[in-house]
Amino acid sequence: MKRVSIKEINRLAFPAIIAGIAEPVIGLADTAIIGNFPVDTEASLAAVGLGSSFFLTMLWIMAQTKSAISAIISKYYGSDRIDEVKTLVPQSIALNVAIGLITFAVTSFFAVEIFSLYNAEDKVLEYSVSYYSIRSIGYPFTLATFAIFGIFRGVQNTLWAMWISISGAGLNIILDIILVYGVEGYVEPMGVEGAAYATLSAQMLMFLLALGTMYRKTAFRLRPWFPRHPELANLFGMSANLAVRTISLNVAFFAANAFATLYGNQFIAAHSIAIQIWLFSSFLLDGYANAGNAISGRLLGGKRWHALNNLSKDLVKISLFISVGLSLCYFALYPFLGSFFTVDKSVSSIFDDIFWIVIIMQPVNAIAFTYDGIFKGLGETNFLRNVLMISTFFAFLPLVTLFHFFDWKLYGIWAAFGGWMIVRSVLPIRYFAEKYGSRVP
Repeated sequence: MKRVSIKEINRLAFPAIIAGIAEPVIGLADTAIIGNFPVDTEASLAAVGLGSSFFLTMLWIMAQTKSAISAIISKYYGSDRIDEVKTLVPQSIALNVAIGLITFAVTSFFAVEIFSLYNAEDKVLEYSVSYYSIRSIGYPFTLATFAIFGIFRGVQNTLWAMWISISGAGLNIILDIILVYGVEGYVEPMGVEGAAYATLSAQMLMFLLALGTMYRKTAFRLRPWFPRHPELANLFGMSANLAVRTISLNVAFFAANAFATLYGNQFIAAHSIAIQIWLFSSFLLDGYANAGNAISGRLLGGKRWHALNNLSKDLVKISLFISVGLSLCYFALYPFLGSFFTVDKSVSSIFDDIFWIVIIMQPVNAIAFTYDGIFKGLGETNFLRNVLMISTFFAFLPLVTLFHFFDWKLYGIWAAFGGWMIVRSVLPIRYFAEKYGSRVP
């Protein structure tokens, strides 16, 4: 077959979309509920925005074994050698748990210093540290869950991760309402800390469900631990490349948050709402990228070059269609979004002024994310690392610094994000055409 059917792509993509948006939905829920909390609204909203942003920053850096294990397992799956990676699975999960524990210990210990670097002070600093110190306990659980999700994707199943993610997001929203606002006579309002405990509970539930599903639905187990699998070095190398890539990505997010905080609490609060919606959109668009991740690895294992090229074209078309629909929905909801996320009218006004930039970025994002997923499946982690380093250090940082000089404030931050995503889209298109387009007979 020279083409993977759209039905098969959708079978993997739809569940991956739902599973992928679980973490940003958790962030959006925290943002919306805290944004309507009547005590210290601006400071609380800014703190949750900063705490969520840094948590996701570290999570993305450390969670790269998810894509790496998916690429390796899908390649073995495509060449009918899946039994050869049974020992790799427990080793990759153990690696993620260890990384999670170290990340929690180090970052929670230095939480005050970390959020001070974001220019947070007074109540924003206090609430940021409080929120993050609780939520960061979830690192080992979330990283282990992501590794298991990568295993599921490698065997061409994204449905299991979808149901697990829905369960986690649902629990988070319920506990958010109970713990943040309280229940009269039963639970005292906990504010920012309540949002953090709700998220931690959701992370723990998702880990338990993922582990149980792996035991029930697959032949993989947590043992044997030894001997060391020969692919472990490759897994570590790919993960390291993707981690450097993610560090470069998050340098951009850190700089954006630092500049927004510098402009004042109202600006970082508005920026926090915009970035949560941007992240939600990114994970939504990433569903087809995840399908590309799973399928491209399988096609690589079977050396099906024609099907691989057709896959890239089909995924780009579908992602562009979704991104345009998403943009139209955001335009329709434009008058209501700011007031939905916060009762502070000055914050919602600033958000309204810049959100149009987030909207028009969606089609460009779609192209970048699609090729990200395909190249992860192909194991092209060196290239992905280089693209993010170039786009961050030679596009985003110069632009955001220049726009700060002209005092564009949030306009400058989001215009710089636009330039960043254009570079991330153009370079992969050229590279794929040169390397894999030439292999089609």
